[in-house]
This record gives sequence, structure tokens and C-alpha cells, in this order.
Amino acid sequence: RGFPDPYCSNFLGSTEVEQPKGTEVVRDAVRKLKFARHIKKSEGQKTPKVELQISIYGVKILDPKTKEVQHNCQLHRISFCADDKTDKRIFTFICKDSESNKHLCYVFDSEKCAEEITLTIGQAFDLAYRKFLESGGKDVETRKQIAGLQKRIQELETENIELKNKVQDLENQLRINQIHTSPAGSVTPKSPSTDIFDMVPFSPISPQSSTPTRNGTQPPPVPSRSAEIKRDLFGAEPFDPFSCGAGDFPPDIQSKLDEMQEGFKMGLTLEGTVFCLDPLDSRC
Repeated sequence: RGFPDPYCSNFLGSTEVEQPKGTEVVRDAVRKLKFARHIKKSEGQKTPKVELQISIYGVKILDPKTKEVQHNCQLHRISFCADDKTDKRIFTFICKDSESNKHLCYVFDSEKCAEEITLTIGQAFDLAYRKFLESGGKDVETRKQIAGLQKRIQELETENIELKNKVQDLENQLRINQIHTSPAGSVTPKSPSTDIFDMVPFSPISPQSSTPTRNGTQPPPVPSRSAEIKRDLFGAEPFDPFSCGAGDFPPDIQSKLDEMQEGFKMGLTLEGTVFCLDPLDSRC
């Protein structure tokens, strides 16, 4: 299923809230951020425009010109979403921050498409949960094995660097000993091109030059990990429940799954409410 093109909106900002859900919670946050916007306007500051990209991976808030991601809100962390039934412009959602684990309320002025955005987020949440149930549990063991192999590769690389340093130290010590033990005028230090075993010291080189060729042709390049991640059994628009923006697998696969399952089970509450209780507050 495809999602609509990115929505353009004015971003009033975000503020910490005490609860993951609740009409009163978001109403207080909206009034607080509207008041802050009113103060900024009086000081000549404009409300920044943003671009909202909604997909089964989450809600991305981008700079409309540079396309730089300002906030990346994963769907399983979004617990409440509401739009203003009287204004038709204001909408908001509560998302749990991935670093601080605090609940943040994001507020937008969407120029009369608030309800559409709210419903789109709700549809994306439902679809993401279904995809998570289909793919997440089945891939756990495979992901654990991949994460384990990646950790082992890092350990071997570290061990290799330590061994190279030890070999270099031994070479330096051998040269010093040769200089001190050789007669005057016949100092013949060992060529730096070989090590203590009369072998050329190991140095990392590119895979293209180190891989032997067959029949005079270069073997096909190994596909990058990023390309592999983008392909799965869901075709052109695969769903990877472990995708968290960084691209690498999290170190603890099970904790990531538990966190996602907890977030999805909490559910996403969609609500149409009235944020602007006062006539003077409606156009701040």
C-alpha cells in the first residue's frame, strides 16, 4: 500500500508531557505551544515549516528545503494522535523519545488537513503492526546470528590490529639488537620490507587487488550489507522491524523486539477533540 505524498505543515514545536495518552494532556500541550508561538510572533519570529513523511516505518519531520531529518518518530513509540474538530488545522501526537524515554507531544498547524494526517498515521500504525507480527518473530534467530557474527568480526579485527602491533614491536626490537651486536662498519639492519619470519608484513589492501582472479576475469563484487537490508520477502517496499534509522542491527535483538511489541500492544489512540477553548486562543 502506498502512502500520500509528504504533507507540508507549520511546526509549533514539541513539549514533554507526563502521560502517553489523554485529551487533557495534549490540550494543555497545544495551548502551551500556541502561547509560545504567539510570543515568538510578537518578537518577529516566524513559525518554521516542515515536511511530514508518513510510512510504516514512522513519521519523519524534515526540513522542506534541505530534506534533513529533524525528528524520526517510530510508529510503535507513538501512542496518541488527535486533531482539532473546530480548527481543522491543528493536530498533535505523543511519541516516546528513543533516548530519554520521555513522552513528547508534537504540535503542528497543517492548514486544514489535520484530520487526514491523523487518519494516515492511524492507518500506518495498523499496517506496521501487522507487518511486525508477520516478520518480526520469524526473523529473531536470524537477526541474532547476524548480530553475533558482526560482533565476532569486530573482535577479530581488534585482535588482528593487536597482533600487527606486536609484530611491529618485535621487528623494532630485533633491529635494535642487530645494531648493538653487529661489528663496527658492518651494520646491516634487516630490511624493513620483511618481518622476523622473513615475510612481507601484512598490510590491508583493497578486496579487488587481493582477490585472485579466475580465467583472467575479476570475480563479481560482494553486495553491500545495506543492499541486503533493503531486500526481504515483502518485495518493493519491505518492512524491517529492526530498522531504526542508523542502519545497523541493535546489539540486543530481543530487547528491541520486546520494546516494539510493548509499544504496538499499547495501541494508538486517534481522537478528534477541541483544543481551542477560548475565542482569543483559536488564532494565536
